[in-house]
Amino acid sequence: MSIPRAAASTTSFNHALVLLADGFEEIEAVTIIDVLRRAEVKVTAAALGERTVRGVHDIVLEADARLDDLDTAAFDALILPGGTPGAKRLRDDPRVLELVKAFARDEKTVAAICAAPIVLEAAGVLGGRRATSYPGFDLPSARVQTSDLVVQDGQIVTSRGPGTALDFALTLAERARGTAVARALREDLLVA
Repeated sequence: MSIPRAAASTTSFNHALVLLADGFEEIEAVTIIDVLRRAEVKVTAAALGERTVRGVHDIVLEADARLDDLDTAAFDALILPGGTPGAKRLRDDPRVLELVKAFARDEKTVAAICAAPIVLEAAGVLGGRRATSYPGFDLPSARVQTSDLVVQDGQIVTSRGPGTALDFALTLAERARGTAVARALREDLLVA
Protein backbone atom coordinates (compact mmCIF):
# COMPACT_ATOMS: atom_id res chain seq x y z
CA MET A 1 0.00 0.00 0.00
CA SER A 2 1.24 3.48 -0.81
CA ILE A 3 0.88 5.84 2.15
CA PRO A 4 0.38 9.51 1.30
CA ARG A 5 2.57 11.99 3.14
CA ALA A 6 0.81 13.87 5.92
CA ALA A 7 0.51 17.59 6.24
CA ALA A 8 2.01 19.13 9.38
CA SER A 9 -0.33 19.28 12.34
CA THR A 10 -0.11 20.37 15.94
CA THR A 11 -1.38 16.93 16.98
CA SER A 12 0.92 14.95 14.69
CA PHE A 13 3.50 12.57 16.07
CA ASN A 14 6.25 10.40 14.62
CA HIS A 15 7.41 8.11 17.44
CA ALA A 16 4.90 6.43 19.74
CA LEU A 17 5.63 4.61 22.97
CA VAL A 18 3.15 1.79 23.72
CA LEU A 19 3.43 0.48 27.28
CA LEU A 20 2.77 -3.19 28.01
CA ALA A 21 2.16 -4.60 31.47
CA ASP A 22 1.33 -8.22 32.25
CA GLY A 23 -2.40 -8.63 31.82
CA PHE A 24 -2.70 -6.22 28.85
CA GLU A 25 -5.59 -6.63 26.39
CA GLU A 26 -4.04 -8.30 23.35
CA ILE A 27 -6.52 -7.05 20.73
CA GLU A 28 -5.90 -3.48 21.77
CA ALA A 29 -2.10 -3.65 21.96
CA VAL A 30 -1.56 -5.50 18.69
CA THR A 31 -4.13 -3.42 16.80
CA ILE A 32 -2.57 -0.14 17.92
CA ILE A 33 0.97 -1.25 17.09
CA ASP A 34 -0.03 -2.77 13.74
CA VAL A 35 -2.13 0.15 12.48
CA LEU A 36 0.40 2.79 13.49
CA ARG A 37 3.25 0.87 11.84
CA ARG A 38 1.14 0.56 8.67
CA ALA A 39 0.83 4.36 8.85
CA GLU A 40 4.64 4.52 8.98
CA VAL A 41 4.71 5.79 12.54
CA LYS A 42 7.71 4.53 14.48
CA VAL A 43 6.30 2.49 17.38
CA THR A 44 8.22 1.11 20.32
CA ALA A 45 6.40 -1.38 22.51
CA ALA A 46 7.97 -1.22 25.97
CA ALA A 47 7.50 -3.65 28.84
CA LEU A 48 7.38 -2.44 32.42
CA GLY A 49 9.67 -5.30 33.43
CA GLU A 50 11.21 -8.04 31.33
CA ARG A 51 10.61 -7.91 27.57
CA THR A 52 8.37 -10.99 27.57
CA VAL A 53 4.87 -9.86 28.52
CA ARG A 54 1.78 -12.05 28.98
CA GLY A 55 -1.60 -10.72 27.95
CA VAL A 56 -4.85 -11.24 29.83
CA HIS A 57 -5.75 -14.13 27.48
CA ASP A 58 -2.33 -15.82 27.82
CA ILE A 59 -0.93 -14.55 24.53
CA VAL A 60 2.74 -13.79 25.05
CA LEU A 61 4.43 -10.91 23.24
CA GLU A 62 8.03 -9.83 23.24
CA ALA A 63 8.29 -6.08 23.67
CA ASP A 64 10.79 -4.09 21.64
CA ALA A 65 12.43 -2.81 24.82
CA ARG A 66 12.18 -2.49 28.58
CA LEU A 67 10.85 0.87 29.80
CA ASP A 68 13.91 1.41 31.99
CA ASP A 69 16.20 1.12 28.95
CA LEU A 70 14.53 3.93 26.97
CA ASP A 71 15.04 7.66 26.68
CA THR A 72 11.36 8.54 26.93
CA ALA A 73 12.03 12.13 25.85
CA ALA A 74 12.57 10.76 22.32
CA PHE A 75 8.85 9.92 21.99
CA ASP A 76 6.05 12.28 21.06
CA ALA A 77 3.06 10.03 21.88
CA LEU A 78 2.30 7.74 24.81
CA ILE A 79 -0.30 5.01 24.28
CA LEU A 80 -1.73 2.71 26.93
CA PRO A 81 -3.62 -0.47 26.02
CA GLY A 82 -6.19 -1.62 28.55
CA GLY A 83 -7.06 -5.00 29.97
CA THR A 84 -7.11 -5.97 33.58
CA PRO A 85 -4.97 -6.45 35.48
CA GLY A 86 -2.67 -4.75 32.93
CA ALA A 87 -4.20 -1.29 33.25
CA LYS A 88 -4.10 -1.50 37.04
CA ARG A 89 -0.42 -2.42 36.86
CA LEU A 90 0.19 0.63 34.66
CA ARG A 91 -1.78 2.81 37.11
CA ASP A 92 0.18 1.51 40.08
CA ASP A 93 3.61 2.10 38.52
CA PRO A 94 5.08 5.48 39.55
CA ARG A 95 7.21 5.60 36.36
CA VAL A 96 4.09 5.39 34.22
CA LEU A 97 2.26 8.09 36.18
CA GLU A 98 5.26 10.41 35.81
CA LEU A 99 5.40 9.70 32.07
CA VAL A 100 1.70 10.48 31.65
CA LYS A 101 2.14 13.76 33.54
CA ALA A 102 5.23 14.72 31.53
CA PHE A 103 3.65 13.94 28.15
CA ALA A 104 0.49 15.86 29.08
CA ARG A 105 2.51 18.81 30.42
CA ASP A 106 4.52 18.90 27.18
CA GLU A 107 1.26 18.72 25.17
CA LYS A 108 2.24 15.45 23.52
CA THR A 109 -0.42 12.91 22.56
CA VAL A 110 -1.52 10.75 25.49
CA ALA A 111 -3.91 7.94 24.58
CA ALA A 112 -5.60 5.19 26.59
CA ILE A 113 -8.21 2.56 25.76
CA CYS A 114 -10.54 0.29 27.74
CA ALA A 115 -9.48 0.23 31.41
CA ALA A 116 -6.31 2.28 30.79
CA PRO A 117 -7.98 5.71 31.20
CA ILE A 118 -7.77 4.94 34.95
CA VAL A 119 -4.05 5.62 34.53
CA LEU A 120 -4.81 9.09 33.17
CA GLU A 121 -7.21 9.66 36.07
CA ALA A 122 -4.57 8.58 38.61
CA ALA A 123 -2.01 10.87 36.97
CA GLY A 124 -4.41 13.80 37.29
CA VAL A 125 -4.55 14.74 33.60
CA LEU A 126 -8.28 14.29 32.98
CA GLY A 127 -9.58 17.17 35.11
CA GLY A 128 -12.66 18.51 33.30
CA ARG A 129 -11.73 16.85 30.01
CA ARG A 130 -14.05 14.73 27.91
CA ALA A 131 -13.03 11.04 28.07
CA THR A 132 -14.39 7.53 27.85
CA SER A 133 -13.43 4.07 29.07
CA TYR A 134 -14.68 0.54 29.43
CA PRO A 135 -17.97 0.56 31.40
CA GLY A 136 -17.46 0.38 35.14
CA PHE A 137 -14.11 2.15 35.33
CA ASP A 138 -14.48 5.35 37.31
CA LEU A 139 -13.13 8.61 35.91
CA PRO A 140 -14.50 11.10 38.46
CA SER A 141 -12.50 14.11 37.26
CA ALA A 142 -13.52 13.68 33.59
CA ARG A 143 -16.65 14.55 31.65
CA VAL A 144 -17.38 10.95 30.70
CA GLN A 145 -18.81 10.32 27.24
CA THR A 146 -20.59 6.96 26.97
CA SER A 147 -21.93 7.18 23.44
CA ASP A 148 -18.66 7.87 21.60
CA LEU A 149 -16.28 5.06 20.62
CA VAL A 150 -13.27 7.39 20.63
CA VAL A 151 -13.07 10.70 22.47
CA GLN A 152 -10.47 13.38 21.75
CA ASP A 153 -9.98 16.36 24.02
CA GLY A 154 -6.85 18.31 23.18
CA GLN A 155 -3.90 15.94 23.26
CA ILE A 156 -5.83 13.31 25.27
CA VAL A 157 -7.43 10.44 23.32
CA THR A 158 -9.52 7.71 24.97
CA SER A 159 -11.61 4.79 23.76
CA ARG A 160 -14.04 2.20 25.11
CA GLY A 161 -12.57 -1.30 24.70
CA PRO A 162 -11.51 -4.23 22.50
CA GLY A 163 -14.34 -3.67 20.02
CA THR A 164 -13.25 -0.06 19.48
CA ALA A 165 -9.53 -0.82 19.10
CA LEU A 166 -9.51 -0.39 15.33
CA ASP A 167 -11.36 2.95 15.50
CA PHE A 168 -8.96 4.06 18.25
CA ALA A 169 -5.88 3.03 16.26
CA LEU A 170 -7.17 4.71 13.10
CA THR A 171 -7.89 7.90 15.07
CA LEU A 172 -4.30 7.83 16.31
CA ALA A 173 -3.04 7.21 12.77
CA GLU A 174 -5.03 10.24 11.59
CA ARG A 175 -3.56 12.38 14.38
CA ALA A 176 -0.06 11.17 13.52
CA ARG A 177 -0.18 11.27 9.76
CA GLY A 178 -3.32 13.09 8.66
CA THR A 179 -6.72 12.38 7.14
CA ALA A 180 -5.43 11.06 3.80
CA VAL A 181 -3.31 8.41 5.53
CA ALA A 182 -6.19 7.34 7.79
CA ARG A 183 -8.52 7.16 4.78
CA ALA A 184 -6.00 5.02 2.86
CA LEU A 185 -5.64 2.71 5.85
CA ARG A 186 -9.41 2.38 6.23
CA GLU A 187 -9.68 1.41 2.57
CA ASP A 188 -6.76 -1.03 2.77
CA LEU A 189 -8.16 -2.66 5.92
CA LEU A 190 -11.73 -2.72 4.51
CA VAL A 191 -13.06 -0.67 7.40
CA ALA A 192 -16.51 0.75 6.68
